[in-house]
Amino acid sequence: MRDSRLVKPMALRPGDRVAVVAPSSAFPREDFFAGLDELRRLGFEPVFDERVFGHHRYTAGEPVSRARAFAEAWQDPGVRAVLAARGGYGSAGLLPWLSLEALARTPKILVGFSDVTALLSVLTTRCGMTAVHGPVVAGGLAAGPGRYDRHTFLQSLTSGEPLGALAAPALEALAEGDAEGPIVGGNLTQVAASMGTPYAFDPPEGCVLFLEDVNERPYRLDRLLTQLSHAGILHRARAVVFGEMPGCDEPDGSVAAKDAIGEVLRGFSGPVLLGLPAGHTAGPALTLPLGVRARVATRPSPVVEILESAVRDGPGPRVPGPDSRK
Repeated sequence: MRDSRLVKPMALRPGDRVAVVAPSSAFPREDFFAGLDELRRLGFEPVFDERVFGHHRYTAGEPVSRARAFAEAWQDPGVRAVLAARGGYGSAGLLPWLSLEALARTPKILVGFSDVTALLSVLTTRCGMTAVHGPVVAGGLAAGPGRYDRHTFLQSLTSGEPLGALAAPALEALAEGDAEGPIVGGNLTQVAASMGTPYAFDPPEGCVLFLEDVNERPYRLDRLLTQLSHAGILHRARAVVFGEMPGCDEPDGSVAAKDAIGEVLRGFSGPVLLGLPAGHTAGPALTLPLGVRARVATRPSPVVEILESAVRDGPGPRVPGPDSRK
């Protein structure tokens, strides 16, 4: 199995410094510091500056300020990864203030999900590097193992070995098939919102398309997926994997998210799965490497298998797994 052609950042090691930035919405300070404590328990050294606590209307500071903080953390040679404090709204506003060429010259691990998809997708489909769809600091990390899966989080950041088959017993096949390709995507709303911009989501032909969202009623899912279909994005995919899509059924139960997805993807030529616990979930969210090769199959049972790591091993010991920590 050949690896993807994307550049992989170096895997994290014990004691590595990880910068926490706020590309999107503001957050409660107590959640932020709880997330930092969790990072320390996992063996990392979180760093941040006061700009992370910025406020501007509905975001964590003016776009240019958030972009500068992000760029400085990315260019800091002592920082090995950049983690988002929170999603919410606003990360797309950073893009005009960032140099994609500069980001590509200094590959680092970026971790986030939801609104942070705007940055993750630029890295994977515009800058030619892998990224990590995983918990935010003031969200899943702050809440602990009940809200994020420690095993997939640590392995995605610290190991050159692939995750393999993901634990997802509730996966449901909406269309049958077996396909392989680089897995890309993230939040459906953010992917669709990028269309028609200089930073449009630009997945490779033959990709595995991962899409997740929360609290989008079925007609909105239909609209968003129809937009991706008209933009040619769905036609590039060999497989489509949806998250759990919590809160996306009609409140009265008359129409389910599954109905809207099945309507738009009727006739899709590859496997379509629903229910991967990544992104917005009801329980511990899996961390998902992006830009790496994955396999999606429906028989004998639905499975998503990650065939490649998002990072490359470097010298020195890797961070121990959660079983070895207090």
